[in-house]
Amino acid sequence: MRKTLILPIAAVAAALLLAGCVDNSGGSGSGGSGGGSSAGNSGSTDSYGVKKDDALAKTLPDEIAKAGKISIGIDATYAPNEYKDSNGDVIGWDVDLANAIAAKLGVAPNYTISKFDNIIPSVTGGRYDLGVSSFTDTTEREKQVDFVNYYSAGVLWASQKGKTVDPDNACGLKVAVEAGTYEDTDEVPAKSKACTDAGKAAIQVLKFDGQDQATNALVLGQVDAMSADSPITEYAISKQKDKIQAAGSTFDVAPYGIAVDKGSKLTDVIKNALQALIDDGTYTKILTKWGVQDGAVQSADVNAASKQ
Repeated sequence: MRKTLILPIAAVAAALLLAGCVDNSGGSGSGGSGGGSSAGNSGSTDSYGVKKDDALAKTLPDEIAKAGKISIGIDATYAPNEYKDSNGDVIGWDVDLANAIAAKLGVAPNYTISKFDNIIPSVTGGRYDLGVSSFTDTTEREKQVDFVNYYSAGVLWASQKGKTVDPDNACGLKVAVEAGTYEDTDEVPAKSKACTDAGKAAIQVLKFDGQDQATNALVLGQVDAMSADSPITEYAISKQKDKIQAAGSTFDVAPYGIAVDKGSKLTDVIKNALQALIDDGTYTKILTKWGVQDGAVQSADVNAASKQ
């Protein structure tokens, strides 16, 4: 359930400035994608010069090939992976990568902005062809969808500037997370259970519908710490370095995956398109542009969590 915060005007202004977020409805993506408008039409190139691969395009499911577009569910609150710029356009390196995959396949990416924890059910329900939203591939999630793995990310906590927080000894503290993320469902609950098993106070988990809200809660001092994926925490710190700092080091490194309906023919299509982008150097260009190349993978994989 969303926790509603009544903030003063100055706090609202800070929330809007953080990560360039405006709201969570509508907005077009990089190159005009989202809300029905699109980028990467057949025969065109995206901003990285990606051209359609006719052989790969022929492997698309008929309904996607005929429609000329691929529908993508995304939570645009997770800068720098996926978020909105000041114009309300969806941007980020996840968006650039999804646009490049679509361009390689000769179809237009059609983004729909959604709450994070609604995306996988919408993929399995047929509303979206793909879920592109920094999903950590877990064996539990693999029961619902297949993941095309494209990046390795860890977990990194942040605290207010000048306040020491130890993620391994956070009993009794207030910790902000985005609802439905790995940090919400697995990582922080496990730490809290360790606290209560030791007879200590549980971690007070404050769940937010968007990561921008979780980050703002920390900036405003409403929580003691936040937990998020390492690229997101590092980016938030870079934007609010006078207010927040890293708490400890990155841990629990795990694969990101593009969510595809379980057993879908589309899984191998996306994997092969991603591998083509890795092979031709586009993948590296995208990560380098956004400064997140440390988590690059050498090859595309499927359901890596179950192979570990």
